[in-house]
Amino acid sequence: MSLVADDLHKRFGTIDAVAGVSIEAAPGAILGLLGPNGAGKSTTIGMLAGLIRPDRGSVRIGGQPLGRDADPIKRQLGLVPQELALLEELPARINLEVFGALYGLAGRLLDERVAAALELTGLADRAADPPREFSGGMKRRLNLACALLHRPAVLLLDEPTVGVDPQSRNAIFDMLENLRAAGHTLVYTTHYMEEVERLCDRVVIIDHGKVLAADTIARLVASAAPASRLRLEYDPPPDDAACAAVAALPGVRAVGLAGSTLTVTTAELGAVAPRVLECLAARGLSCRHLATQNANLEDVFLALTGRSLRDA
Repeated sequence: MSLVADDLHKRFGTIDAVAGVSIEAAPGAILGLLGPNGAGKSTTIGMLAGLIRPDRGSVRIGGQPLGRDADPIKRQLGLVPQELALLEELPARINLEVFGALYGLAGRLLDERVAAALELTGLADRAADPPREFSGGMKRRLNLACALLHRPAVLLLDEPTVGVDPQSRNAIFDMLENLRAAGHTLVYTTHYMEEVERLCDRVVIIDHGKVLAADTIARLVASAAPASRLRLEYDPPPDDAACAAVAALPGVRAVGLAGSTLTVTTAELGAVAPRVLECLAARGLSCRHLATQNANLEDVFLALTGRSLRDA
């Protein structure tokens, strides 16, 4: 079942949280909403779920307009919020039974759905334990299980891996890929580039409440001005003055320093690499290791906003 949002707007006081966001999510695909914290992703998800009323714009699910309050079309939606929504003191199974009852499930059907959700999320052996005893990753998986009980056609996930350990993150990824293979429509918000690159069929880049670009990853990277990254390791690392000197070199788009690694973004790798090495050598700095990396979504975001996603 498709999900289409057209020209969504939402203002809070004097802040335009969302300013003209339009997206389309297709069945059997994962649509990624990529942007920094505060970009408007959660507000967009709230409007897609019918929890926040847009000031302007519309949402359609399977061609049907999303209405207010108890609109039956909302039964086609599953929401995994960024903030955990669990009953910490009650067993995991009871958590699922409560959420299932809210969806109108009862009797044998509810029992079957709860068992299936626990099995899918790898929590069957912890069904009798309360979430307060769970790791962050296990709580996230239980949160996901609650959203899947009523078998929604469209699943909205708002930063579902925040605070999750690598093992649980991979388990969540596997579940989402299985849901996609089963024909579900998924909308996934994140500020982690690597998650989008692994999961998403299409990407919408959002910043300051606006859509900056929307397409497949391959097309987004191809459409951006060619860019590569030069990574250089120094010990001791360059100081602020040396970094500023590198940033001023012809052909250098951006410079970043993390620990002892200097990252230089450029569209002219062959010409810029010698300039950078000479500039730093003149300051008494000797490069210990050098590597290059082709353009990726980070470069697309940089080209669109003038800043890296991690610094946004």
